[in-house]
Amino acid sequence: MEELDVNVSSSEGFSVAEKIVLLTFISAVILMAILGNLLVMVAVCRDRQLRKIKTNYFIVSLAFADLLVSVLVMPFGAIELVQDNWIYGEMFCLVRTSLDVLLTTASIFHLCCISLDRYYAICCQPLVYRNKMTPLRIAVMLGGCWVIPTFISFLPIMQGWNSIGIIDLIQQRQFNKASNSTYCIFMVNKPYAITCSVVAFYIPFLLMVLAYYRIYVTAREHARQIRVLQRAGAPAEGRQHHPDQHSTHRMKTETKAAKTLCIIMGCFCLCWAPFFITNIVDPFINYTVPGKVWTAFLWLGYINSGLNPFLYAFLNKSFRRAFLIILCCGDERYRRPSILGQTVPCSTTTINGSTHVLRYTVLHNGHHQEHEKLPIHNDPESQESCF
Repeated sequence: MEELDVNVSSSEGFSVAEKIVLLTFISAVILMAILGNLLVMVAVCRDRQLRKIKTNYFIVSLAFADLLVSVLVMPFGAIELVQDNWIYGEMFCLVRTSLDVLLTTASIFHLCCISLDRYYAICCQPLVYRNKMTPLRIAVMLGGCWVIPTFISFLPIMQGWNSIGIIDLIQQRQFNKASNSTYCIFMVNKPYAITCSVVAFYIPFLLMVLAYYRIYVTAREHARQIRVLQRAGAPAEGRQHHPDQHSTHRMKTETKAAKTLCIIMGCFCLCWAPFFITNIVDPFINYTVPGKVWTAFLWLGYINSGLNPFLYAFLNKSFRRAFLIILCCGDERYRRPSILGQTVPCSTTTINGSTHVLRYTVLHNGHHQEHEKLPIHNDPESQESCF
């Protein structure tokens, strides 16, 4: 999202040394975003287990949006920043700006949809999750992530609604007589600044905060329930083994997943909050925010497009395994164990208000049958494999 891509005059611009540092940093960001998002898309396409999880449809679409940001938006911003000049014409400036707003908003919407999907998976009963996250609803949500941003990007920008009342100021900043340079200026009036920021950031941010807060509260409550179950099922002889160890492991996995999502949201806020706060404030202080500040906040937001894949790699075991398989050319050491055979449909039971699943797994040799009790009340992967 580009609010004010103002490359200031030569007297105020970057020195040669600063430009070299900027070019190195920006090139690293672009490369990280391209390779990371491509890796996410390839991992989900090649890994059958990742394709089974509904959330990953949003993750692939998110990676595609971030990939387009790194290919269609970042390079032109980097060229203008380093050259201190826009050489591609006024029409392409509008197109590039519209793509910027469209793709970065789509990226934010995908993060919001992921948080809502995790909310229904972790905080609701499995049947509720199935009813909420049907293939049709997922398709509608994905469509909304791409269609809604067009109403605050291509439509108003191409019609010039964002420049109503500030055309003279825009024209003054588009051309620098001292350096004979032209700039791709995108400035917004107060109505557009408020509307765009609320739709693209503040509403998704509020929904994400509410969703992750409920996930955090639910994870704490389930941890308490597991401790109660453990105490109730502890052997009288005082043995160290607890019959609910599978439930404990699953609960730890669930809590870790919630923490992972919170880390992803924290990075999202750190990257985009400075930009969108300034985006609303600047029109009300007569557009006095320095160009270098805008540049820093804008590229901080772009960094988010390259950061998500690495968060998945380091914080999500399934993605980490899939990445290693791809990067190591299918090394068998990183593949999932294939000891277990076919898993028959699950049955559920309720103990002390906590829903559990009884999963019957038959080993390949046919001589042993393992009965495993797992909580499915909040585990999205259990829901996917059992329902």
